[in-house]
Amino acid sequence: MCATINVFCFSKLQQANSMDLKKLTDALATHMPPIMRWAGTVARRIRKFDIAVDAKSSGSANTDALTIADLSVQELIVACLRDTDPIFRQCRLQGEESTGDFERFATEAPYSIVIDPIDGTKGYRDREGCAYSVMLSLQTPDSVEYSLVYIPEQGENGSWVFACGDIVATGPDDPSRPAADVVRTLAPIVPSERGSSKKIYLIGYQKQDAEKAQLVTDAGLEGVLAADMGGCHYWTFARGEFTGSLIHSPNIYDFPVGMHIARILGGDALWVHNEQPVHLRETWLDERADMERLPGIVACSADRTVLKKLCELARDWNPVRYHD
Repeated sequence: MCATINVFCFSKLQQANSMDLKKLTDALATHMPPIMRWAGTVARRIRKFDIAVDAKSSGSANTDALTIADLSVQELIVACLRDTDPIFRQCRLQGEESTGDFERFATEAPYSIVIDPIDGTKGYRDREGCAYSVMLSLQTPDSVEYSLVYIPEQGENGSWVFACGDIVATGPDDPSRPAADVVRTLAPIVPSERGSSKKIYLIGYQKQDAEKAQLVTDAGLEGVLAADMGGCHYWTFARGEFTGSLIHSPNIYDFPVGMHIARILGGDALWVHNEQPVHLRETWLDERADMERLPGIVACSADRTVLKKLCELARDWNPVRYHD
């Protein structure tokens, strides 16, 4: 692997109970929906202009895409977290981009607020489809406690994906109502009523994405590349339109939301080489893409039969992201 493995260090983890999780998730539930709606509105408007920025060089078009919107939306979200509830400053703050007043937040804490300002930047930048989203999650070294995804251009007024406690919920936005009320009243996903699909989302294999997708299809599932998704992955996964994902070295900014959804719905995210549950205690810095990643290949699904099949298929695949 081309970068150093970093241990996800929370030296204050033993003090986790000193920060009330319910108080923290309640504060997120109050403040984040309007912030995410504002951020999505900014992203939707900026998209009409020439917004590309050259800053990443991993060799993957999906990874290297960067826009002014990524930087601006993250700046907005960080500022709102800084200036709303003081409890947010007691958390660590991580963002996919470098913009924002990060020094105002804790450097050591039991909880980390993680931002992906524009997930799906390539399609967003190239004005291809409406699958991009604004994402935020609350993470510990072992789990995800709160996830919120706003999809600005899905549906007439945008759409939401929410996960917390034992609830995963999705639905359309309604700008005539306060955003927090909309999210609070989203219809929960009933696992037994989710759609049935064989679709598996694959990304991260560099020039081998198509080859790996075909191997998934040959195994009796349906491998789907990022360019062929047709919608926001977290929406389609929550609703059962996709049954899971098989991702090489997923980043910590978006993937944990899928892991969170899978676990609430009865599934999991597993490292394929040993079929052990994924944790967030170890990451590596991908210097080419300037982002933190989990090591190896990860299978994620709400269906444990699918998980087993994906792990068996990919167990001996190369766990190193870059081969040069």
